[in-house]
Order: sequence, then structure tokens, then C-alpha cells
Amino acid sequence: MSPFLGELIGTMILIIFGAGVVAGVVLKGTKSENSGWMVISVAWGLAVALGVYAVGNISDAHLNPAVTVGFALIGEFPWSSVPGYIIAQVTGAFIGATLIWLHYYPHWKNTKEAGPKLGVFATDPAIKHTPSNFFSEVLGTFILVLGLLFIGANEFTEGLNPVIVGLLIVAIGLSLGGTTGYAINPARDLGPRIAHAILPIHGKGKSNWQYAWIPIAGPITGGGLGALFYAAVFEGIIYNSLWIFIAIFFTLLLVSLQIHKKELKKLPNKDVYHNPTEQKA
Repeated sequence: MSPFLGELIGTMILIIFGAGVVAGVVLKGTKSENSGWMVISVAWGLAVALGVYAVGNISDAHLNPAVTVGFALIGEFPWSSVPGYIIAQVTGAFIGATLIWLHYYPHWKNTKEAGPKLGVFATDPAIKHTPSNFFSEVLGTFILVLGLLFIGANEFTEGLNPVIVGLLIVAIGLSLGGTTGYAINPARDLGPRIAHAILPIHGKGKSNWQYAWIPIAGPITGGGLGALFYAAVFEGIIYNSLWIFIAIFFTLLLVSLQIHKKELKKLPNKDVYHNPTEQKA
């Protein structure tokens, strides 16, 4: 099997388990309905662990463009392979989301609200506050990539690494995921969001493309910073790209502040506000 196919299948597995647990929790009439955030967080951790077990020896199981870009920035992965990996990851995520739509087919009609349906496929903020939402995705992915490099620097019993990575995802979900639903992975959000936009899901509503840049730009920025921070602090190697990514972070933060100001002008209450869909994924 080629690394491209490995990344595609691994990311598909990730989304089958990850989006699958969200569907089970938020869609009406499932046996796991309303089972809660703990169930979602643990299942996402298991989803990552199983994806890594499946294709780790084939493609190193990045399953995430933020991880791929972060590793490439510090010389752990060739830049020539980055585009192919990202295409495979987004494609795998799209396929996984499509399979979940089919798996829960009768439950879409039973669920009246559009927000939970979108939450199965893509992330939304609990409170819509653009700079905070962007920062949440940056921090979550910073910790993810930093944690992956910590784990890689240690020796575990053979075959245990994917479990440790899965526990890292659970920890991020429980500690940092309640704000935006912790995409921390552009493919995890973009592929399924495209599926949501294309598939004939009963009563699905809009795909919220206005927000979609945050779970893409935030994780890429955070993943790059996490890898470059690790290289600088733990290996003593300061790459020029560190300063570029710091500049990117502050630039996007300023952009998000301007977007937030424009959004506030449209509201009678000039404060943070709850997202209409209000469904974390």
C-alpha cells in the first residue's frame, strides 16, 4: 500500500469513529443519544489510536495536515510529499463522513434541528467570538503537535505509542475542546464540511462556510508553532520559519479581531454571543 492510500484510509477510519460518535450522541433516536462530552472525547481519542494502528507502518499516520506541515517545517517530513498527504487526508475525511451519513440515514430525518446535523460533520464554536475561537484552535493544535514530538522522544513498550497518542487527544478534548469542538485538524473539518454541503441530508441547513477558515488556519498555525517551538526549546534549533509563523499568528489574530468587530456591529448586544447552532463536535 502506498503512503497516499495509507493516509486516506487512516483518516477515513478516524472520521468513521469520530464523526460516528458525535452522530450517536446528537442525533435523535439513537441508543447513545445525549451520552455526553466525555463519550465524544474518549471516542475521538480511540479514533486517532485506531487510525494510527491501521496505517502507522505505512504512512506514519499523520492523518492531519497540521501534523504534516509541522513535521515538514522541522525537517521530519519531506515538503515534496506534503501536498499529496493533505489531499489524501481531506479525501479520506470526506469518504468517512459520507459513510457516517449512510450509517445513520434514518436519524437525520428524525432530528429536526440543523445545528446538531452540522455538528456531526464539522466544528462550530460554543460561543461565537472569532479571536477566541481562532486562539482555541491554535492552542489545541500547538499542544497536539508538541505532545506528538514529546511522545516520539520517549521509548514505550512496542505497539503502545498509538494508545498514548489517543490519550493525548482525549486530554485535549476534555481540557481545551469545549470552546470550539477542537477540530485541531483541517482535514477533519474540511472534508466532512464539504460532505455536509454536497450530500442530500434531510433538513441539514447551511454548512457555515463563514466559520470554516478558523479550523483550517488555526490548526495549521498552531501545528507549525508547536513543531518550531519544540525544535527551538528542546533541540536548540531555531528555524527562520519560527518568526514567520509567529508573524502569521499575530496577523490572523488581528484579522479575527476585525471580523469580530464587524460582527458585533450587526448585533444589538455588543458582547460575545452564543452561536445559533451551538453544537460542539
